[in-house]
Amino acid sequence: MPGVGAVAEGTGGVVLHDYWRSSASYRVRIALALKGIVYGRVPVDLVAGQQRAAAHLDVNPQGLVPALQIDGLVLTQSLAIIDYLDETRPAPPLLPQGAPARAHVRALALAIACEVHPLSNLAVLARVEALAGADARAEWNRDNIGRGLSAFERMLDHPGFAGRFCHGDAPGLADCVLIPQLYNADRWGVSFDHLPRISIVARSCAAHPAFLAAHPDNFAPLAQAAAAG
Repeated sequence: MPGVGAVAEGTGGVVLHDYWRSSASYRVRIALALKGIVYGRVPVDLVAGQQRAAAHLDVNPQGLVPALQIDGLVLTQSLAIIDYLDETRPAPPLLPQGAPARAHVRALALAIACEVHPLSNLAVLARVEALAGADARAEWNRDNIGRGLSAFERMLDHPGFAGRFCHGDAPGLADCVLIPQLYNADRWGVSFDHLPRISIVARSCAAHPAFLAAHPDNFAPLAQAAAAG
C-alpha cells in the first residue's frame, strides 16, 4: 500500500493521517475515542503544505485530511470514516434508533460539515483575504460561524430530541461534528453563550473522556514534542 504511514505497535494496523487543528480530523479522533479504537498517527502539517506532498497524495489523492488506515483500507472524508466505524464497530452507536431520529442527527452533522466548515477552511479564508484584505478574513469567518451556530441551535430545538448531547443523553455523530466547530468559534472569538442548547452540549462533551482525549491541545506540535521528550 504505497505512501501509507508506519504502523505503531498495539494499534492493530489503525493509523490516522491528520492535522492537529483540522476540524475534520478532530471529528474522527472523537469518533475513534468513543469507539475505544487505539490508533497510530501520521501528522500532516497543512500550514507547511505537507498535504500536497507526494507521500500524502499517495494516501489521499485529494490532498486533504483526515485519512484513516483501518482493516486493510485507506478511508477518506471524515463523515464517511465515521459512518464506516459505526457500521463495523456498532458499540457504542453514533446514530439513534428510528429513521426520523437518524435523519435529524445526520442533518445536524451535515449542517456544519457541508455548510459552515467549507466556508471556513484555509483555502477559502486565504482567497477572501487576497480579494478583500486581512480584516475581511476575520469578519467573513466570524459571520459564517455565528450564523451557522445560530441555525444549529434552532435545529436542536426539535420535539422529542432534548438531552445533554445533540440527541439524548449519549454522544453521537452530531456531537463529533459540533465540538470541533465550537473549538473554531473560540479561536475566532465567536461567543455561543447565548445559545442554551449548544451550551449544554458543550459542557457535557467537555466532561466526557473521549472528547478530552481527542482535543487538539493534546496533538499540538509543542505538546507532542514535550511528550516525546
